[in-house]
Amino acid sequence: MKLGDIYTKLDALSPFSLQEAWDNSGLLLGSMEDEITTVVVSLDIDAALIEAHEEGVLFVVHHPLIFNALKALDLASYPACILAEMIRKNQKLIAMHTNFDQTHLNAYVAQNILGFNGVGNQGYLFYATVETSFTQLALHVKNTLDLEVLKTVKPSRPIRTIALCTGSGASMIASVKADVLLTGDIKYHDAMQADALGLGLIDIGHFESERYFSDILGSLLNDWPISVIISSSKNPFHYIKA
Repeated sequence: MKLGDIYTKLDALSPFSLQEAWDNSGLLLGSMEDEITTVVVSLDIDAALIEAHEEGVLFVVHHPLIFNALKALDLASYPACILAEMIRKNQKLIAMHTNFDQTHLNAYVAQNILGFNGVGNQGYLFYATVETSFTQLALHVKNTLDLEVLKTVKPSRPIRTIALCTGSGASMIASVKADVLLTGDIKYHDAMQADALGLGLIDIGHFESERYFSDILGSLLNDWPISVIISSSKNPFHYIKA
């Protein structure tokens, strides 16, 4: 298949036009005329993944390798060092980030992984109703996502509705119409803001909540006339236990 044909199919699954203005989803490396025989699906791209796969493959990842404007290509720095090796191996790269969050990832984690009864998507937030205590909810999330550490802010009211945003969604605290927000990358001042609003928070981790990207997208591509490889995601963090 030509890369352009693959791009068109991916766009039909999760329109790139849905991405945020600050995002950089889409074709990041390659030409629409390139012939592709193998697609590798992964949460991220790194040196080990590049080395593990042959020349000419197309990587489809969640997080864009090129995020901010590149004013120079210092091959000793990131991400230029990664791009240089990909170019040497004639490898291609497409990212599906905030568009895929809205169309697939948030709903999948909420319903298929955590088992919540969905009310539905509102932008990046997936809303669901729950009948449980905050402590039981937090423990369910911790055990299901296999979280090493669980950071929470207790809500000031009984919980009836939760909102979920995989990755990093604390910027939406002020607009959440729920009793508890589940998201990753929660910072100290996010917790202060939520506590003042009476909103509960559960930090579900960035990697831990988004690692399902490869499985979701891979299952959507399994009937394509092309080889599709699902790569296991790797957490860049290592947790030290006492």
